Amino acid sequence: MNNKVVLITGASSGIGEATARRLTAAGHQVFLGARRIDRIAALGKELGTGHQVLDVTSLESMTDFVAAAHAQYGRVDVLVNNAGVMPLSPLGDLKVDEWNQMIDVNLRGVLYGIAAVLPIMRQQGAGHIVNISSVSGLRVDPTAAVYSATKFAVRALSEGLRQESRDLRVTVVTPGLTRSELSDGISDPDVRAAVEEQMKVAIPPEAIADAINYAITQPLEVDVNEIVIRPTVQG
Repeated sequence: MNNKVVLITGASSGIGEATARRLTAAGHQVFLGARRIDRIAALGKELGTGHQVLDVTSLESMTDFVAAAHAQYGRVDVLVNNAGVMPLSPLGDLKVDEWNQMIDVNLRGVLYGIAAVLPIMRQQGAGHIVNISSVSGLRVDPTAAVYSATKFAVRALSEGLRQESRDLRVTVVTPGLTRSELSDGISDPDVRAAVEEQMKVAIPPEAIADAINYAITQPLEVDVNEIVIRPTVQG
C-alpha cells in the first residue's frame, strides 16, 4: 500500500510541518496534531488535510487525536511521534520544571502516542511507528543531560517495541542539527546563544522529512529501524 494514513504530532513547525508537506506531496493522507491550533488549521487548509489540537502530555488528548483520524480515514497506518522540546540548561541550575517538561513531552508523549495507536494497528495487522529522537540520544553534552536522557529513552523503548512486534514496524529517526524552533524554548541566554551559533550549520527539516518518507514507503517486509542524519560538518 503506497498511499498511507499518517498521523503527525508537533506538526505546526519544523520537522513536523516539513513532514506534513512532504508526505502530502507524495500522495499520503496526513492528519496533523499540535498545540497551536491556528498554525495547524492554516497548514491543514493549505494542504487539504485533517487536523486537531493536540497536547501530547495528555493521554486523553492523544487518544482523541488518534480516534479523530481513524474516524476520518478508517485506518491509521503510520504515527510520527515528532513533538519535542529542548530547554537546555546545566543540571546545577536546578530547572526542575523544565526537566519535567522534557520528560512529559519528549518521552511521555511518545509513550502516549504508542498507547493510542497500538490497539488499532494490532487489529489492522499492520502499522508503523516513527519516533523522532536526536543525536543527543547517541551522546551527552553539557547542558543537555536531561534532554539526552529523554532521547536515549526514546531509542530504548523503540527497540523494545520493535522486538515485541512481528506485524508492526518501528523506526527511530535521529536528526543532528536541524533548523527548527527548538532553541526558542531555552531560557538560559548563554546556552541559547551557544546553540544558535551551532545552528548556523543546521540542515533543513525537509532532509528529515525525506528520510521519514523513505522509511514508510519500504515494502511491508522491510523495517528501517534507525536513520541518523547530520550536517556533513557536524562533529
